[in-house]
Amino acid sequence: MSAPPPQHPVPEPAHAAGHAPGEAPRHPRPRASAALVVLVCLAVGYTLWAAQDLLLPILLGMFFALVANPIIRLLKKMMVPRFLAALIVVVGGIAGAGALGSQLIVPAGDWFRDVPKELRDLTPKLRQLAKPMQDANRAAENIARAAGGDSGKKVQVVRTQVDDPYKMLTATPRLLASVLAVVLLTFFFIVYGETLQRHVIEMLPSRQKKKFTVDLMQSMERELSRYVLTISVINAVVGLVYAGILYALDIPLQEALLWGTMVAILNFAPYVGALIGMGVMLLVGFVTYNDTWLSLMPAIVYLALHTVEGQIVTPIVLGKRMALSPLILILALMVFGWLWGIIGLLLAVPLLVCVKLVLARVDGMEGWARLLE
Repeated sequence: MSAPPPQHPVPEPAHAAGHAPGEAPRHPRPRASAALVVLVCLAVGYTLWAAQDLLLPILLGMFFALVANPIIRLLKKMMVPRFLAALIVVVGGIAGAGALGSQLIVPAGDWFRDVPKELRDLTPKLRQLAKPMQDANRAAENIARAAGGDSGKKVQVVRTQVDDPYKMLTATPRLLASVLAVVLLTFFFIVYGETLQRHVIEMLPSRQKKKFTVDLMQSMERELSRYVLTISVINAVVGLVYAGILYALDIPLQEALLWGTMVAILNFAPYVGALIGMGVMLLVGFVTYNDTWLSLMPAIVYLALHTVEGQIVTPIVLGKRMALSPLILILALMVFGWLWGIIGLLLAVPLLVCVKLVLARVDGMEGWARLLE
């Protein structure tokens, strides 16, 4: 019985190996090392911090343009030219901010002028409330000092601060220039943003990439502008409702508007803004009222209103599509707050939503988008 002939391996077709016949085999894309990724992240973070004077007016202009885009689309449906619609929105926004600021500047100035005296008057009340905790802390310090053989003599540190009038003189023109830059950038983003997008898309090489980029940018602009406008309206309503409640608690109207505006602005920074607002409202309550329970009412009302808005109203209005993980949200607020301060807290959520929208539409990045939920 003869042995079977040796079997030679059949070569695998070129298309089965992952490439078409006549096409060069595709090699796997090299991956960057972890050290290189860390260095790139550090370089990007330092660039964002160092260039904040340039970046923040641009980002704020884009933010306000996104808020205005739904209004611009509505005016365009009414046959209003885009230039005139942008002029109406920007001038109307400046007029509204000026009218609100004229109502708030007097109570804000009174509070900043009187807050040292109010804090001195508030100190005995807070000391009485904190007396049990202070007694326990003092007893623990005595026990620790006796165990360690410390004499108990404290080292006093004297700090000196030199006020620089030149710094104050130069800060005001820079602030005015930044505000003017934000206003102009907002106007030009509204008027020429679509033209800029169209020119950028024309630079792409293939028709498929152009179509994908157009769909991506249009959906991003539509959803992000709707999100920003919705959040702005919700926060404004929360501020108005809270101001009305404070006015019902016998707080003067202008002062109630001041705290309502503060609550609306702080509400753009989830969790962090609520903590700051709670602290401020506790201070306002203790300064305004003599009764302890009545002093807690502004903070209690603020907490209840913030809970209803954050747990019921916003999820119902926006749905799960715009939901963000609380942990990722806190990390983003910490990072952008560290980089850009108060403005970073304002821009952290819109930037995170923008990143999520991009990741959800790019093939292979859907998992990263789900990570942000």
